[in-house]
Amino acid sequence: MEEVRESDAPAPAAEEPRPRESSVRRIRPQLEALLFSSARPIRAAELAEVLEATPEAVAAALAQLAEEADAPQRGIRLESVAGGWRYVTRPEFDSLLRKYHEVTERSRLSLAALETLAIVAYRQPITLPEIQEIRGVNSSSVLTTLLEKKLVTTAGRKPVVGTPFLYRTTRDFLVRFGLSELDDLPKPEELDEDLAATVASEETAAPAAAEMSAPPEPPESEAGEAENDDDDTDDDDDDEDDDDDEDDENDEDVRDLEDDRDD
Repeated sequence: MEEVRESDAPAPAAEEPRPRESSVRRIRPQLEALLFSSARPIRAAELAEVLEATPEAVAAALAQLAEEADAPQRGIRLESVAGGWRYVTRPEFDSLLRKYHEVTERSRLSLAALETLAIVAYRQPITLPEIQEIRGVNSSSVLTTLLEKKLVTTAGRKPVVGTPFLYRTTRDFLVRFGLSELDDLPKPEELDEDLAATVASEETAAPAAAEMSAPPEPPESEAGEAENDDDDTDDDDDDEDDDDDEDDENDEDVRDLEDDRDD
């Protein structure tokens, strides 16, 4: 009977979930502190979980912070990248910050690394033999560099002979290139249009640069005036010569008169 009574006893009531914060004004300071202190982008869902707030309140607070930071007098801005949010400094202060932090070298990828990374980004998941077939050269060392920089990672093996590793881009790749997701990558047709526009602008700029480098020709009126000035100069020279001749003749007449007087 006791066992029956124990089984019939009502189960303890489950605790009701704590209501989530829906006030944007209350979560904004906490949200700003989290974003400022984080070295990586934080997803909106993670922010809502930490703050115990509703997704709508977090989205509204993020929009307000982003709008405020976008003012021209601010030195930082709030950007959405790699599916999350983070505070970053404005690009126009790059040289100032490098000078203050004594950063003299830039971490840049080689042309081979950029080429390989582009192939992985647009063809992922992809194997090393497939990358090498596209590039036409051995790409193992370049791929190793990308793995060390955490821009690419393995994504299983391809079920073919030899079962080679598949490679894909990482979240660090999105952060490095300022992308929210892979769909933000420029489309190949967009790249073709941009390349064509660049080539056309360079072809247009080349003749203009050549014209600017050539010495300017004087206007016809100025050229005519210059010729007239030369003619006037020549006439003046001729007049001076005639005057000199007349002076010589007068001097000779004076000498003749003096001789006659002496006689």
